[in-house]
Formats: sequence, structure tokens, C-alpha cells
Amino acid sequence: MSQKYPLFADRAEQLHQRGISRQKALMLMAKKTAISLDCEWLEAFWCEQCNESKWYHVKKQACIYHVSVASPELWRQAVGVIHLEGNPSVGEFTRRHARKVGYNGKDL
Repeated sequence: MSQKYPLFADRAEQLHQRGISRQKALMLMAKKTAISLDCEWLEAFWCEQCNESKWYHVKKQACIYHVSVASPELWRQAVGVIHLEGNPSVGEFTRRHARKVGYNGKDL
């Protein structure tokens, strides 16, 4: 089973890039802090050659699906996803030491 994460626009430029006029995009963003992009999402698909999940940006237009590799910018627009660079509220010292701890909390 694949995982799906919806995408949201939180800036007028993101809506404008998707074909909404600049003025309408500004008006929409003035009303809400984020707009759901109903026909776009991030989805993980299993790759049998790599034996791992790969994340893709799926965009539905009419009855056609456009699929491309998910960019870091799109990850920032998704809900419920893990930050690619790690939690921004965690300091580098904590992040570095968390990577040193192995299975069951034992140091490697």
C-alpha cells in the first residue's frame, strides 16, 4: 500500500505557478493561510529494483496523471511529512548525537 500526502499552497506565487491569476491568488491567500491543492499530492511507490520506496509528485489534470520526482520545495508544501533536513527546532548538536545512538539506545 502506498502513502499519500496532500499538498497545500501557503504563498500566492504557488497558486500563480499553477495557472491562477496573480490577483485571484492574492485574494485567496488573504482569506486563508493555506489553500488545499486537490489535484496534487506526494505519493510513495515501491521500487522492486531498488527495494525501497521512492517519493513522487502526482498531479491529475482531467483524466491524465503527471508523475515526477518529489522536490524539496514540494515536501515543504505537504502536510504530515518529515522535514528532509530534520526537525528545524532541533539543534545540530542534538541531531548529531541522536545519529550516534544505535538499536535499543546503545551507542554504536
